[in-house]
Formats: sequence, structure tokens, C-alpha cells
Amino acid sequence: MRTVKLTLEYDGTDFSGWQFQLNARTVQGVLESALRELLQQELTVFGAGRTDAGVHARGQVAHFLTTNAMGLRDLQKSLNALLPADVVVRCVEEVDEKFHARYSALWRSYRYTISQEPIALGRMYAWFWSQRLDEELMGQCARMILGEHDFQAFSKVETEVKHFRCTVRLAEWKRTDSSLTFDIEANRFLYGMVRALVGTMVEIGRRYRPLDDFQRIMDSRDRRQAGMAAPPGGLVLEKVSYR
Repeated sequence: MRTVKLTLEYDGTDFSGWQFQLNARTVQGVLESALRELLQQELTVFGAGRTDAGVHARGQVAHFLTTNAMGLRDLQKSLNALLPADVVVRCVEEVDEKFHARYSALWRSYRYTISQEPIALGRMYAWFWSQRLDEELMGQCARMILGEHDFQAFSKVETEVKHFRCTVRLAEWKRTDSSLTFDIEANRFLYGMVRALVGTMVEIGRRYRPLDDFQRIMDSRDRRQAGMAAPPGGLVLEKVSYR
């Protein structure tokens, strides 16, 4: 039995998220279907993170077990030939049997992009927001979430987790010409967490809420206290880090 690790890129626009669902198009679903056709065996693909509907990935990681002896390069080429155009396998590796795409991961990195001017190219991968935003206030919010905190206020209610604590080691806003990007890296993310954080920070950046509200929202552990969820199209899973 071999453990094969995949690094994937996908456009989430036409997917109902990563996780397999009956009667819905998902990344896990199309990937498993292509692998079963190629390797002629039943198998399950395990992903490092369950991206929401409409969320993209540049560095999603997955793994599966197989007894097939196909070479890694041939596996990558053949798999990409079978997959739809909005999913691409960037790298295929054979790894130790103890490796698990989800449980072996140490850090996950996301980037959210806000465009402050209308764009044609790339419009599916950014949230268009033309109103002025106070970048300093948003930067202060980002610094508040560094370290270990309870993020229940930024998690969707319908989630099954044992706790809501996450450790964030990078959170920062950057200006690039007419766009703003938010980079965040943490050991784990809750369901809808990044989009809720971005939406709340935007409400503070547009001065709809005072800065003091951000800490109050975190302490409340109540999703109803936080801001809107930013649209999914601006969010990209950039990288998953392992030892």
C-alpha cells in the first residue's frame, strides 16, 4: 500500500466546496471520481482543509492510499487529463504511511483580496469594494488576533468542533496599487472564520463600527455580534505547511 500526496490548485467558483456531497459538485468528488477511473480501485481522498463553496486554492494538499504501482509523473499527467479544467494537480509525491493531509499539517495560509477599483481580469478572485477603508484600523484588528484566541464569534454556528481556539502566527493587511490583501496563517481555521474576520474588519475600516468593537466581539463568542461574511470569491487557500 502506497500513500500518495497531491498538491492541488482549483478555481472554486463552480464548486460547492471541497467536501463530497450527494447531488453537488465538489472538489473531493471530482478528484475521487478521476482517481477511481484512472487506478481502477475504490479509494477516498483526504484533504488538508474543507474550503467553502466558491473559495479557491493555490496550495491545497490531499492524500490517498493505493496499491497501484503507476509512476508519479504518469499519475500526475493522466490525472490532469481526466480532471476538469478548474482543478489541476501541481505536484505528486509518495510519502510515509504515517502522513495525513489534515492531521499532519502544522500551518495553513489564506489570502483574501479586496479590489477598490473595478477590474475585468481577476474579478472572480476579489471582492470589489469602492468605498474608502481605513487601513490603519484594519491593521490594528489584524494585530489583535495574533497568538492563541477563541474565535467562536467568527465561526459559523453549524459546526462540529471540540473547541474554537486557534493559534495565529501571521495576520496582516497590505496595499498593492488599487487592492488590499489580507494574509493569515494559523494552525487551524474554523468554518467561515476568515470570511467573518475580513467582513468584520471591513466594517471597522469603513468606520461603521468603532475599533473597540473588535475585541468586544471576540470576547462575546457570539457570531451574531460579528460583521458580515466577506464574499467567498476573494479567498484563496495559499499553502499548507508540514514538518
